[in-house]
Parts: sequence; structure tokens; C-alpha cells
Amino acid sequence: MKIGIIPINIGVQSADQVVKMAQLAESLGYESVWTFEHVIVPVNYDSKYPYNKSGNMGAAPETNFVDPLIALAAVAASTTTLRLATGVNILSQVNPIYMAKQAASLDFMSGGRFMLGVGIGWLREEFEALGVPFERRGARFDDYVSGMRKIWSGDVVEHESDFISWQGFKSYPLPIQTPFPVVMGGVAGKIFQRTAQLGNGWFAPTGDPTELKGHIESLRKECDAIGRDLSEIEITCMWPGMGGKDFLQELAAIGVGRVVMPMMGDGDPVERMSQIAEQVIA
Repeated sequence: MKIGIIPINIGVQSADQVVKMAQLAESLGYESVWTFEHVIVPVNYDSKYPYNKSGNMGAAPETNFVDPLIALAAVAASTTTLRLATGVNILSQVNPIYMAKQAASLDFMSGGRFMLGVGIGWLREEFEALGVPFERRGARFDDYVSGMRKIWSGDVVEHESDFISWQGFKSYPLPIQTPFPVVMGGVAGKIFQRTAQLGNGWFAPTGDPTELKGHIESLRKECDAIGRDLSEIEITCMWPGMGGKDFLQELAAIGVGRVVMPMMGDGDPVERMSQIAEQVIA
């Protein structure tokens, strides 16, 4: 079981804090560090956060949300083996050429250690602030992933759709990893169909084995429908650090390959990381 931490870019007070947290994770044997993303946090919003009963994301507007790719670039420059991942970036609200370029560049600069976790988005107010339609964001997401894969292929890019009009260009450097890992995040809507068709990984915002088992079965059915082997898709889920090896073995038995431990909340994150490293990773 691979073990990572999330997030390393939220609520931090300095660049040094981000770098030292990542270096500590690497020294303790953690496999990866992950980020969250919001470009803005509205003071008031009507949108409902889907992963909290309150409907709120749990971060004040004044919370430092360091841009994930910039934070991970700093981590890449100060570590050697640690894998880097976004968990997740909101693909539907950004320019896909820039995202493809930035993701490929980060993989190139890190020596092939980056995983691009992407989601469709739920915060209408954020889309509106960015001048991007909230409607049809799922279809836009699918099209963007397909288009970015053409950019990463190294071939001449030709792509015409409702959302993209690209002709006759290339964009280098290419990602070092082939295929470049795109991780789909979430449990709602057509996520399992999308992951089966377009993803290399699935990131579940839950760590409950019973709930995960049902979700994984849904993903399996979508894979079977298109003749894809579920084992090709790496499954990552949240893990609060409870239950030790027995709990991780239970997750592994249902198909989870990686857990990520939240660093936000009560207690000293460094102490928690050290305890897990001693009790589980070692």
C-alpha cells in the first residue's frame, strides 16, 4: 500500500513550510504529496460542497491556497523520489493548452514524478469569477482530457469540438511518463464512466471500505462495458490514519492501491506523520 499526505499547499505560512513538510515526508518513507485547489474562496456562496454535510468547504476566504503546480514545482526541486499529485485541479475552468503544458513541464522537471489529478468542479461562483460557463462542465472536462492527450502524444495536434479548435501545432517538452497519469477525482455524476474511458487513476474522497467497495464495483462495470481491465486504474482514497495495518489491508483487499492522509485538522501534522511512519510505513 502506498501512503501519501494531503494537502501540502493549504493553510501554509511560508514556502519553507511547504518544502520542509515534503522533505520530511520523503525522509519518513511516504510515497507522495498531494494538493487541493481553489483559485478563489467566495465570502458567501450558494453552491454546495458535495463532500461535507454542511455544504461548506471548511476553509475561510483568508486561507492560503498556494497554487498547486507552483507548490509542487518547489517540492520537485527539493526532493528526489517523492511523487507529486494534484488532488484535484479543476480542469473544466481552465485553458487546457496551459494545463497540458504545465503538467508536461512539471513531469519533465521532476524526472517523471507528477500525477495530474483533475475534477469537474462544484463551485459555480468560482467558474463565474473566471469567466467560464458552469453549464456543460462535464462535457468540457471530457473534451479537455482527450485534447490534452493529443498534446502529450508529441504528434501534430488536430482537435475540433464544441469547446476546442486546435490545428497544426506541437507542444514540447512531453511528459516523461508514458502514459502520463491522469487521475479522476470524485464520486458523483458520470465519474466512473469517465475514469474507465479516460483515466489512469481514480481518487475517492472517502475512506470507508463499504462505500468504496460499492464505488469500485461501479467502476468495474464501466470498465467491463468497454473491455478495459480495472487493474489498469490505480485507486487512491482518503485515510485518516486510523486502524493501522489491518485497516489498510482491508482497503487493499477491495482494490485500493494508495491512501492519502489529511494534514488539516486538530493535532500536530509532523507528529502524526512520524507516528504513521513508525507504526505503519516502517
